Order: sequence, then structure tokens, then C-alpha cells
Amino acid sequence: MSNITKEEKIKGTFFGAIVADALCLGSHYEYDAKKIYQAYGEKPIEKFMSPGEMMGGQTHGIGWGERNYHPGKKAGGTTDYGDYNILVLEYLAAIADTPRPFNVANMIPHWMKRLENNWGSWVCTMTKETYAQVKQGVPVEHLGGISNAMAIRHVAAHAYYDSETEIIDVARKSMFTHKDVHALGGAEFFARVTHRVINGISPSDAIQMVAVDMGGFFADKVSQAIAKYKEATDENSALYREKFADDLAITSMARLWDVGRSEPIKVGKASPTEGTLPGAVYFILKYANEEDGLKKALQANAMVGGDNASRGIAIGMVLGAYKGVDAIPLEWKETLDEWDYCEEMLDTLPLLK
Repeated sequence: MSNITKEEKIKGTFFGAIVADALCLGSHYEYDAKKIYQAYGEKPIEKFMSPGEMMGGQTHGIGWGERNYHPGKKAGGTTDYGDYNILVLEYLAAIADTPRPFNVANMIPHWMKRLENNWGSWVCTMTKETYAQVKQGVPVEHLGGISNAMAIRHVAAHAYYDSETEIIDVARKSMFTHKDVHALGGAEFFARVTHRVINGISPSDAIQMVAVDMGGFFADKVSQAIAKYKEATDENSALYREKFADDLAITSMARLWDVGRSEPIKVGKASPTEGTLPGAVYFILKYANEEDGLKKALQANAMVGGDNASRGIAIGMVLGAYKGVDAIPLEWKETLDEWDYCEEMLDTLPLLK
């Protein structure tokens, strides 16, 4: 992939993530992969869909019930994960002329304004909690709640900051609504991996290097994902022969979580980092070296369902960095609502200017 310029990799990082997210809008929080497959004509998704499109306008967020999770959105729009990344891009573009460290306190007024004016997407519990804290005057360093959900929001920072240390700082600070060590670490993990891929390391090597650097929980989750990827691509394995192999692979990498609601949550497909991190790594490894790898990975991830948008941001940023912006199919580029809007801002950031 050496003929791809650094600028193309940085743009691929941002738009890979946003396109991955938009591709999940239609099936976000639908936990039944077979239902998605049948709704989409028994083939991989090819175009952006509105929330619950082809599935009766609702998705089945286990534990949260059947509903339209993104009522203000239509095909080509983004989920709350994409929205947060665009919000951070807007903030960085506003301070692009005088590069400086990322400051949450300075971004909060913009965040409040965005939330209060037609947000249109699902508002997660941590966002609600943090919003209430800000209204009560809680100091910035004490904001957030205890959620282990991985919510990567710093993708635009790869066009603003040049060092891995600065990127990690933004990855953690932009998740100011979360305090959980695994959630914050998940964002740091993919920030490190993406930074290294932009700078010429392969996704597989970057993932293994960062796993060693971070150790513990993160090393364990990466080992799990590598083993599952090998099993799913081994022609002699039972998993390889399964029609819904990716779904089974993702679900098997984290426990069932019986939260006392209508049914147990399949954590491998839900928002907790213990499932999203190895799930995203699995898709990255499986498709990184394929010809149309970025497209295939984003399709496969969307088709599995669950919190596919959370995984999608991670998969899209890493493979977008590896394959470059031109690997994104033209029809997706042309039908993503905010491509031009985002590109205009992205082009003002220090590393693309």
C-alpha cells in the first residue's frame, strides 16, 4: 500500500469511519443478523439505508426494545457515533489556525448547542448524564458516567495532531462522557493503531504492537480476536462453513449478559468494549489484505448488527488509513450526506492544509 500518500491515508481514516457508520444506520441495534440478511435481499448491503429501512422502520435493541433509535435521520446520515466525530471535526476546524492541545472545556459549549438543536440521533445514557452534570456546574475533570461502551470520537484528530501522544490525549478527552477504563482504553487502542497505520505499519503489525504496549485486558482481547479470525478463515473449521460465520464469531467473543430485561444481551455484538474491540479487530484482520477489503469489511460489519456503528468507526478508521480515501466506493462518497461539508473542514486542518 506504499503508493498511497499520507494525505490520502488521513482522509481515508476520517471518511472510512464516517461511511462505516452511515452504512450501519439502517440496522443499528438490530441484533438478529438473519433478519438483516433477509431484509436486505439475502446479500450484503450496497447502499445507505434510513433507520430500520426494509425492517419495518424499527430495530430490536435488546434490553431497550423495538424502536427507531435515530428518528431525525435518513439514508446517507450518520448515527450518534458519526455525529460525535463530525462534532469534534467542527471544533478542530474552528481552532485550525492556531494549533493547540485539545481542550474539552472549550468544546463543551459547541457540544451543548449541537445536542439542543436537532441532534436527530440516539442520545446515549452517558451523554444525557454528562449534559445534566454540565448544567449543574460539575467541573470538566469530573464529568461522565461509568459506562464500558466504546465510543470513538477523535477520528478528525489524525488530521490535526502529528504525534501519537497528542492523538491519545484527544482519544481519551473526546470521550469526556465516559469514565470507564476499558471504554477509554478502547479509544486509545484504535487511536494508536490508526496513527501507526497512517505512518506505514500494516494493520496486523500495528494491532499486535499496540496490544503488547497496552497489555492486560487489551492484549487478551486482541489474542482472542486473532484466534477467532484464524478459526473463521481456516477451511477445515466448522466456523468457516457456517453461513453466518461473522455473526457467530463476534457473538462468541464475549459473554451473554443477563440484565433482567426481556432477554440476555449478546455482549459480543453490544456496546461494551469487551465485545466491540475484539469484534472490530476481527473484521480488520479478516479483510485488510483483500482487494476490496475496506468495502467488504464495512458491509460484513453492518450485516452482523448489534452495535455495528461502534465497531464500524474503528474498522473504518484503521482500514481507511491503510487503503486510503480512494478505496471508498464512489456511490458511497456521492450519497453520504455530509461528505462535502466534512471535506471542506478537514482540508483546513494542519496536516491536510
